[in-house]
Amino acid sequence: MPKKIYIGKVLSNKMDKTVVVGVTRVYQHPLYKKTVKSLTKLKAHDEENKCKVGDIVQIIESRPISKEKHWQVIKILSEGK
Repeated sequence: MPKKIYIGKVLSNKMDKTVVVGVTRVYQHPLYKKTVKSLTKLKAHDEENKCKVGDIVQIIESRPISKEKHWQVIKILSEGK
């Protein structure tokens, strides 16, 4: 099975070598047919501490690195403010 790859925005970089990435998905409500936005927060490994808050990054699924961290930052797509 291939590894999942998501694109998200860095919400926090206060931890050492870890960033919190918000991944937004848009789907239609099954009963009411309204478009709903859902934000999922994922902790990702950032080896060189390069990511800043507001950056758009690409993350990939990986083996568990810690209790809650099983994603890695592949690359920074665009710089934030």
